[in-house]
Amino acid sequence: MNDTVDKLVIFLAKRDGIDKLVKTFQYVSKLVHWHVEATHPDAAMRFKQWELASGLSRKAFRTGRFLTGFNALRRGPGATPTLKVLAVLANAGEMVYFFFDHFLWLSRIGTLDAKLARRMSFISAWGESFGYIFFIIADFIIMKEGLETERRLLITSKEDGSEDAKESTRKIGAERVMRLMAVAANVADLIIALADIEPNPFCNHAVTLGISGLVSAWAGWYRNWPS
Repeated sequence: MNDTVDKLVIFLAKRDGIDKLVKTFQYVSKLVHWHVEATHPDAAMRFKQWELASGLSRKAFRTGRFLTGFNALRRGPGATPTLKVLAVLANAGEMVYFFFDHFLWLSRIGTLDAKLARRMSFISAWGESFGYIFFIIADFIIMKEGLETERRLLITSKEDGSEDAKESTRKIGAERVMRLMAVAANVADLIIALADIEPNPFCNHAVTLGISGLVSAWAGWYRNWPS
């Protein structure tokens, strides 16, 4: 059986694993920068640089990530017509997000004109928001279907004591937890994306962004941590 160190090595070997670690760095440093900005400006600047470097690193790690959505659609988007439509819309939005994120990264590091950054950021965030909305809807539909199946299985297990029904119920419960983590991450990332699309005092506040980023990162840790 793998111990914690083994699991950490496996986790960090994944692209999603290292992304969640660096995302944690990014948003912890954002919160620390906000907290010490007035009292320790030198330290605040160091944390700001850490935040910016982490953000750029994550964009580099996401190179080619838009192909994930394409492959998901190619391999089979959903079990029902409704879920198929939602999967197409969600993955299309995510593909736009990751594709234009390449150009945002290149403009931020100076390879492309820095003036492109704002436009690329808007397009990328718009695609991200669009996709997350449909991912969230799909997850709620699947969780609702899971609850209905779980109720039927509970009745079956009470009537005949079926071990298969109990095992299926356990699996449905575990899947529901994973989907709740996905919803939490998507809602948090949606808030961050809205800060780019339509800046406002709530979404753009450092605490809102910091907490949202950490919720997303830690939900990702949970979902990607080896069992």
